[in-house]
Amino acid sequence: MPTPTLDSRGTPSGWAAPFARNLPDALMPFVDLALDLRWTWSHAADALWRMVNAELWEATRNPWVVLQDVSASKFARLEQDPVFRGELTRLSAERRAYLDAATWCSEHAPALRGESVAYFSMEFGLGEGVPLYAGGLGILAGDYVKAASDLGIPAVAVGLLFQEGYFRQRVDLSGRQREAYPYNDPGSLPIEPALAPDGGRLRVPIELPGRTLGLRVWRARVGRVDLYLLDANDPTNSPMDRGITSKLYGGGPEIRLLQEIVLGIGGWRALQALGIEPTVAHLNEGHTAFAVLERAAQFMGRAGVSFHDALWATRPGNVFTTHTPVQAGFDAFSPELMGTYFTESGGYLSGLRISLADLLGLGRRDPGDGGEPFNMAHFAVRASGHTNGVSRLHGATSRRLFAGLFPRWPEDDVPVGHVTNGVHVPSWDSRAADDLWTRVCGKGRWHGTVDLLCDAAAKLDDEALWAMRNEESRDLLEYCRRRLERQLTERGVTTEAAGTLASNVMDPRALTLGFARRFAEYKRPLLLLQDPERLARLLLDPARPVQLVVAGKAHPDDEQGKRMIADWVAFVNRPDVRHRAIFLEDYDIAVAERMVQGADVWINTPRRPWEACGTSGMKVLVNGGLNLSSLDGWWAEAWSPDVGWVMGDGTGRRTDVDDAEDLYAILEQEVVPEFHDRDARGLPRRWLSRVRASVSQLTPRFSATRMVQEYAERFYAEAATGYRRRAEDGARLAKDLRAWQAVLDSRWGQIRFGEFEVRRRASAWEFALVVDLGELSPEWVRVELYAEPGEDRAAVRQAMTRETMATVASTTHRYTVSVPADRDAGEFTPRVIPRHADVLVPNEAPQIAWQH
Repeated sequence: MPTPTLDSRGTPSGWAAPFARNLPDALMPFVDLALDLRWTWSHAADALWRMVNAELWEATRNPWVVLQDVSASKFARLEQDPVFRGELTRLSAERRAYLDAATWCSEHAPALRGESVAYFSMEFGLGEGVPLYAGGLGILAGDYVKAASDLGIPAVAVGLLFQEGYFRQRVDLSGRQREAYPYNDPGSLPIEPALAPDGGRLRVPIELPGRTLGLRVWRARVGRVDLYLLDANDPTNSPMDRGITSKLYGGGPEIRLLQEIVLGIGGWRALQALGIEPTVAHLNEGHTAFAVLERAAQFMGRAGVSFHDALWATRPGNVFTTHTPVQAGFDAFSPELMGTYFTESGGYLSGLRISLADLLGLGRRDPGDGGEPFNMAHFAVRASGHTNGVSRLHGATSRRLFAGLFPRWPEDDVPVGHVTNGVHVPSWDSRAADDLWTRVCGKGRWHGTVDLLCDAAAKLDDEALWAMRNEESRDLLEYCRRRLERQLTERGVTTEAAGTLASNVMDPRALTLGFARRFAEYKRPLLLLQDPERLARLLLDPARPVQLVVAGKAHPDDEQGKRMIADWVAFVNRPDVRHRAIFLEDYDIAVAERMVQGADVWINTPRRPWEACGTSGMKVLVNGGLNLSSLDGWWAEAWSPDVGWVMGDGTGRRTDVDDAEDLYAILEQEVVPEFHDRDARGLPRRWLSRVRASVSQLTPRFSATRMVQEYAERFYAEAATGYRRRAEDGARLAKDLRAWQAVLDSRWGQIRFGEFEVRRRASAWEFALVVDLGELSPEWVRVELYAEPGEDRAAVRQAMTRETMATVASTTHRYTVSVPADRDAGEFTPRVIPRHADVLVPNEAPQIAWQH
């Protein structure tokens, strides 16, 4: 085996596990194919892995494991097989062509040329071969990385390598969820060690009280994007410290804080050690916020500036995405716990030359409240130039959640926007859907601008759509039967009896409802089960058959969620409905793929506005599935009467009983009749018209391709430019801006409002205002007229024009403005806010003054 050489990022070029010593040179491309996680969405190589070991491939869906199981004699036979050799050569060339091809980013985002985006996330859901995710946040992160690869975004991702990922679920005979935590053996995962420049294993140090924690770094290739995973399970660490990365979201507050220190501080240090200098840091949820702390610390050392100047320099380059719709969802740590790991004397803060109170103030709603915990999301907002929610509704919810960081500012002025989540379509489409979309839109359809895909998909004819749906339904039927048979035998049912029971489940003629989620109270997983007898009647109608596939996990500590699962298990086991309803255990990416590909209708019942976005329903779109959901998250902006159904009134104020009645009525009176209304050719024309509208209008719009393009165009280019401007010339601009803000703050209290006049002229109001600005320069402020937004009208923020007043003191100024008289004059209020071309207002200058 050749001695590994290091590539530009410190990863051993041509590295392979010891088994590769048995690998003939002609089969070495095997290693690159197995280690490139592009196989999680490009299934071109599936046949190749089956040729090697079909049974192991079906069991693991991990080509790295398949490859490690091959004997030297089997390698020798494969080397002599011309069909196998030809397929390996073809797939290797296809992978190289993908990596070398021009990309959307290279052609349409020139501002990102030469830049680097570091994407931090606590979890990544890429595929079952890398089980480092718990739910939607991780799946979203995985879909982001895949889309970034397809589009050629200059991104690198950072996460943690957990010895135990999220739990595996088994349901016992009583219907109770049981948890198991399989060990993630790094040798079985499709990852490589990162090496230091001297050729040894790269270890990143973090100073903890009384010791230094050493972190191993692993690299996962995801097409064009590298994902670096940090691992505390190193023999040089103490047994307790090795457990820091033992379990995803495991342990109490101290372990959580340590995991976030490892991810943020350790993650940024790992990038530095690999020679990667990001211009943009994208924080996927508040767990990752310590990355921007370490970014400022590193900048301090390079530029020789203070911590606060470094924060002013780096802040524009930080993008924070929040996924949390309630305050209780933000990670917050007590001052005492923070003081344990951020010590001033000889600890981390001594290097920053700031006090613990300074740091804690950055993460508090009220920086001066010594008893308030350090909130990771609050810190991320204060340390980032851009903050966004993950749907339009969640953006509004987040503005309410973060309003306390911007006292006296109206909620609609809180600097939080939104980028609605999207799904990586190639990861979730069925074989039939992929074939149909390829015929209509081409093979590289998700690698560029998606706007034109809507028109192409709108031309899909009924016959093609129905053929696709029938194939997907058959695939789901077969999968459910196999899965149920396995579940039954694992509970002690004989193989013969399990096979008989499973063969009677699912009907290819029936309407299939899909219902899968985390079993949490706010998601209301029992809403569909509110009236079990009514649900049973719906399922058992012989003229219009309906079937239901349910899946989901409850948090191990959530007893209420576990009872909900038990209720569903009891229902699907009823003798009268067991052939029309099934609960699929161990909901994961593999189960989700099958369900979203085969479900005719995806049901989602969250309590508005507690679903930040929700992406499970997006995954059915490309496959021709339809959505029936409460008007929350993404569905609040996606729904129209021709693409799906809405339950509830969209206010979130109705009772569960009312919403359940609405859900049943829609299913009984609209969904089921429309699906079973067939013409002489057996086609449900009205249904297929709705499918066509959903497929064409929503699939491109809610794709990760659109999402990542939006981040690149709206945030990354501006963030990179802002950071570079402030960082150049020894951070001169950053230091000037910080000094400007300090003077502004010291003089802001001098503002005094004088006479305020209004008069009507024709169809306009004319306002005049006298303001004494004290020592503040008029160039430093913007005086404007403000009116609050209403249900059908936007807020008014109209700048007022300064006029010369020669007869009064030089600090007093007169401002005027004319606005349309379509509102009552009393709705308008003058205010003064900071103004500076290079300052983010109100992110960095939250002062505001109102005329009373």
